[in-house]
Amino acid sequence: PSSVHWEGRRARAVVEEARAEVALLVGAKPSEVVFTSGASESNATVLAAGFETIVAAPVEHPSVSAPATGRRISLACDADGRVAIEMVADLVLKAGGVDPARTLVTLQIANGETGVLQPVEALAAFCRDHGVHFHTDATQAVGRIPVDFRSMGAATMALAAHKLGGPKGVGALIVRDGIELRPLVGGGGQERRRRAGTENVAGIAGFGAAARAARVELGAGIMEGVRLARDRIESQLRAITPDLQVIGARSPRLPNTTCVALAGHRAETLVIRLDLAGVGVSAGSACSSGKVAASAVLAAMGLAPDVAGGAIRISVGPRTSDSDVERLVRAWRSIHGADAGASGRRDTMSADGITARPVAMGEK
Repeated sequence: PSSVHWEGRRARAVVEEARAEVALLVGAKPSEVVFTSGASESNATVLAAGFETIVAAPVEHPSVSAPATGRRISLACDADGRVAIEMVADLVLKAGGVDPARTLVTLQIANGETGVLQPVEALAAFCRDHGVHFHTDATQAVGRIPVDFRSMGAATMALAAHKLGGPKGVGALIVRDGIELRPLVGGGGQERRRRAGTENVAGIAGFGAAARAARVELGAGIMEGVRLARDRIESQLRAITPDLQVIGARSPRLPNTTCVALAGHRAETLVIRLDLAGVGVSAGSACSSGKVAASAVLAAMGLAPDVAGGAIRISVGPRTSDSDVERLVRAWRSIHGADAGASGRRDTMSADGITARPVAMGEK
């Protein structure tokens, strides 16, 4: 797409059309859209821009929290997973040795494990008023709720195509006009010298198509049906297991995500048993799959270990059907009915009610 011959100009047109679609979806200018390999790279670009102090919450995605190590002032969140703006003000304005002009405040729009939404507009306004760079990871939110970069007032914003149903391995960093960031990937003039490397034309084209489809779906109100499906799941699971906890239920949340927990049950076991019933759920972030570890997000919310250890994330989408919801509810009823009936024969069963059997190679 950087070539001047006919084929190159044609590829450039594909890239620029996609750039315009992404900009329309998030309320930005096309000139503010920088294509990257994904939201992790977009976050890393901002975090590597030379800020002396990074103010971040423990509920952030690892692509934010890991690069911030050593320069980070940690924000606390409340039991509902929300960050208080007053704490940010205290850290930025009152903490000794903090230069607002050399400070980055970063806060996600929505959490990937719980769906909890953060007060990013108010925090962006505070940062703007005090000369602080405000960055938001919008990966989980874009396409699921309206996101308007211009009215939000953030300096930078990260997003990924695959969260919209687009291809994996492509994303964008939205950079407000007039803000200069040192490129994370240098050595070429692509993306107005903001990200070197030949553009992934096929991936970017898919990103643009996904952005256009997401904008149409949002305008049609399709996510309201998604929210109703999520609420029905929570209600029916509670009817089967009254001690079920819906994490972050008192906070505003994404319409597609619910995080539920049963104290004393192991999340990884529930994931396996639901998978055997044809239902795909997860324990924690997909980026942590394959790891059995305590969730930093749930720990930051103050959940007891026996509750956090039993938390699973259930996601629904525009194509989730009533029969999909019914399958989940039937599986949940079967699992927890079996557990209740097994209380008298615990000597041959695990704590989660799975019958003991020889373990095959590769299993844990």
